[in-house]
Amino acid sequence: MTASEPSRAPTVLPDDGYNRALVENVRPPTWTNPTPAGRYNLVVVGAGTAGLVAAAGAAGLGARVALVERRLMGGDCLNFGCVPSKAILRVAHVAALVREAPGYGVTVDGPPRVDFGAVMARMRRLRAALSPTDSAARFRGLGVDVYFGDARFVGPDTVAVGGQQLRFSRAVVATGSRAATLPVPGLAEAGFLTNETIFSLTDLPRRLLVVGAGPIGCELAQAFRRLGSEVAIVSLDPRLLPREDPDAAAILTSRFEREQIALHLGARLVRVEARPEGKVIVFDRGRGEERAAGDVILLAVGRIPDVEGFGLEAAGVRHERTGVVVDDRLRTTNPRIYAAGDVCSGYKFTHAADAMARIVIENAFFFGRKTMSALVIPWCTYTEPEIAHVGWTETEARERGHDVATFTVPLEEVDRAVLEGGTEGFARLHLERRRGRILGATLIARHAGETIGEVVLAMTAGLGIDALGRTIHPYPTVADALRRTADAQRRTRLTPRVRRLFERYFRWRR
Repeated sequence: MTASEPSRAPTVLPDDGYNRALVENVRPPTWTNPTPAGRYNLVVVGAGTAGLVAAAGAAGLGARVALVERRLMGGDCLNFGCVPSKAILRVAHVAALVREAPGYGVTVDGPPRVDFGAVMARMRRLRAALSPTDSAARFRGLGVDVYFGDARFVGPDTVAVGGQQLRFSRAVVATGSRAATLPVPGLAEAGFLTNETIFSLTDLPRRLLVVGAGPIGCELAQAFRRLGSEVAIVSLDPRLLPREDPDAAAILTSRFEREQIALHLGARLVRVEARPEGKVIVFDRGRGEERAAGDVILLAVGRIPDVEGFGLEAAGVRHERTGVVVDDRLRTTNPRIYAAGDVCSGYKFTHAADAMARIVIENAFFFGRKTMSALVIPWCTYTEPEIAHVGWTETEARERGHDVATFTVPLEEVDRAVLEGGTEGFARLHLERRRGRILGATLIARHAGETIGEVVLAMTAGLGIDALGRTIHPYPTVADALRRTADAQRRTRLTPRVRRLFERYFRWRR
């Protein structure tokens, strides 16, 4: 291997045509790294969402850009996260609809038969089809010098990769995050999967043990249950989705129980035992040891920022357990270097990484003053029903000193939800009582992730609840629940005194 050649491309399992097509795009086996000539305007370390957006944005403006990736371009989102998981969730939803068909008056001969191998092959085919957008060839066509290999800062303005040194005026650390693990006795010996390995399965696990009750754990638990696995969730958290509105989490809990997903919550993991008949998680919920048995363990206990092995210390970039330390403009402790995405943010979402990369480009090159704190970042857990959220919860808003008024519209009052048989859920808005400013919102409904955008737009534009009340939706849509929250808030203005004044007015008008 010459100095300009990258290390060998990784194999993505299973080694079939779809995955080979993926690798050909995001880590071409025959790729030869370019030879740097002079100083780059921008060196980007990491080719996940934040890195790709930063590199493409700077190159599109005419900057000379280098992009370095040690594994697969596209990062977690394309390869191990959003793309493969949503492809599988779609099939799981179809399987659930077939099971529910008799309730809609549709006759189905027997339960659905899921071909798990075909489900996963479809996922791999779709992932490969989307990969050209994140490909090395595309970014080379955009004018970006793409390097594969282990990047390491060797000074405040220099990155080394593959025996070459890339000098820069500005750099972005966009190295992302990885799946967290747990120091539970016996876990490593028994073996487990994470989001980075579960999508390599070709056979459906008969029994799946999910450790963790966050978004990844909940999404995949429901998906695998609907595809035919027996599923149990074991989590230290006392409820599902601890970051979400408790009422929304309770609705999802009821749904999981109806779908026969076993829930062992508030459980401290004691050890994992590997037995001939399977794997056993031993846990304690305060009443002695209990056990849950399965064939495959999925560990979904959060994400850890990737900060090790990049030579950040040599560049004067401070980092902690929570990731690279940045200010509100995403500058690190080295004024030449910025960071974006999972490596420096508590918002570990693709859309947040995209938004942060755009802030970096403006601030790094155009004396911008864009701030992370000004972003309005929603998120959504893609279970059924979906749970979407933006802004603060009621408790968080009160802790910040706001006089909060909360308005909730149950989906039983929304015609579209009734007609579709999707009345589990609600729309809930938290407002600043006096001015009607929107402080936060939770929506639990089918396609909540699509609907929450209306609230995000209002908050971003500084519009209050009245703007939602004036928005006309096609009839019938679930989004009409948002207008109804505004109606509920408007009715609170009709105090007894105001009503008496109106009564006098109408008597005068007769």
